[in-house]
Amino acid sequence: MSTETVQVLVEGGKATAAPPLGPALGPHGVNIGLIVADINKKTQDFKGMQVPVKVAIDTDTKEFSITIGTPPVSQLVLKETKIQKGSSNPKMDIVADLKMEQVIKIAKMKRDALLGKSMKEKVKEVMGTCRSMGIMVEGKRVAETIKDVNEGVYDEKIRLEKTEISAEEQKQLEEEKKTLQEESKARHEEFMTKAKQIMNQMAGKENKAIKTAMMEAKIPMDIIKELLPEEKVAPPAPGAAKK
Repeated sequence: MSTETVQVLVEGGKATAAPPLGPALGPHGVNIGLIVADINKKTQDFKGMQVPVKVAIDTDTKEFSITIGTPPVSQLVLKETKIQKGSSNPKMDIVADLKMEQVIKIAKMKRDALLGKSMKEKVKEVMGTCRSMGIMVEGKRVAETIKDVNEGVYDEKIRLEKTEISAEEQKQLEEEKKTLQEESKARHEEFMTKAKQIMNQMAGKENKAIKTAMMEAKIPMDIIKELLPEEKVAPPAPGAAKK
């Protein structure tokens, strides 16, 4: 038995027999319509995203298996929140919020890649990524929402694998995100002003000392790196003697 593999990128839930999929499958003598339908079923949760698909074909029996690649959880979280990047200081700055249905949706998309044995465990894995990105779940810090999950607050939604939210809920999330980002911007400007004051007060001193003072003042590391970029050590000149 020999196997040949076809690998293509398709839009989630919208694969067709047209290029690139159809022409790639045609020479193998398989049922293209059946494969397209199966791919669309497996990728329906990835609508609007380019999804890597691998079709392994038995050259003798023409039987096939389909493997769907998925983006990292962090990318799926960004897509759901409609933001460009997570918080650079997640312990302090919260940049967005997700409903439990959206977390369940991501857990379903990554079902085969997550370590949890149950959907409840997979949901908590996704929430862990949200925490590292400065994203709340159900209007709370992730640690609080995980406690609610453990206490069974969302058992019914998780059991039913609910993934849809209402237009009103989506509107509320967008309004909340705007408020959170405005607050984050204000905090960033406040820390930037404080950091520059420290730099002015310590003018002429080594960057190491200034950095220490900033850290003691609890200035976020991304601001410190922005104002005090790491000094690059020049490589030794060719032929220089080693000590």
